[in-house]
Amino acid sequence: MNKLFDLTGKVALVTGGSRGLGLEIAEGLAEAGASLMILARREQWLGPALEDLKQRGFRCEGSICDVSNPEAVQAMIARTLDSYGQIDILVNNAGVTWGAPAEEMPLEKWRMVIDINLTGAFLFSQAAGREMIRRKYGRIINIASIAGLVGSPPAGLHHITGYVAAKGGLIALTRELAAKWAQYNIRVNGIAPGFFPSRMTERVLQEEQSSLEAQIPMGRVGRKGELKGVAVFLASEASSYITGQTLVVDGGMTIV
Repeated sequence: MNKLFDLTGKVALVTGGSRGLGLEIAEGLAEAGASLMILARREQWLGPALEDLKQRGFRCEGSICDVSNPEAVQAMIARTLDSYGQIDILVNNAGVTWGAPAEEMPLEKWRMVIDINLTGAFLFSQAAGREMIRRKYGRIINIASIAGLVGSPPAGLHHITGYVAAKGGLIALTRELAAKWAQYNIRVNGIAPGFFPSRMTERVLQEEQSSLEAQIPMGRVGRKGELKGVAVFLASEASSYITGQTLVVDGGMTIV
């Protein structure tokens, strides 16, 4: 059974991997044996994450990267190949949001959210996918959200139109790439987290955690460590006959 989840000898590239859920996922992949390339928007987050991972004995490199820039994306794929010789696992986790009612959403903010959350995932999947197709092996995990499955409550205090659209698009992209690339032994799956403590959800949880938890059958938001096992499962041979799926990790929030 342990061999099913063993990632020894695999190389994982994780965008948005320097903090929060992305760092947790990177940590889980490393604990399962994978070597890491983690990417971040800011050095202030990347440096401490790399130092911590390396101190724990994990093989890890990292870089600053704008995931919406095609040239930067290709450079990161090239750097990963130069460092490790292969890319086995891609986790598209980089994401941002912008709060504004749809009728007031500035176009440049809409484009920013779509460019980073959706176009960035496409660009990395495209660039890594070429290498995976060549090697006839790959595992892509797109970090979506329950926001891509259901709309926001009408009376909710927060408006995330661009984020909802991007995450819904990411779920659809997951299915399409899975269908087209299965013939190359590339599996593409997604994870749709519910509410977890993070920098992105900090304000929402400060204002609405009690009301949100009242809507969750398990009665609480997610805890640290509850996503890493899901990511390792989708990256490993334990999920060898699963592709095109988005696993919802939300304590049951979207089933009621």
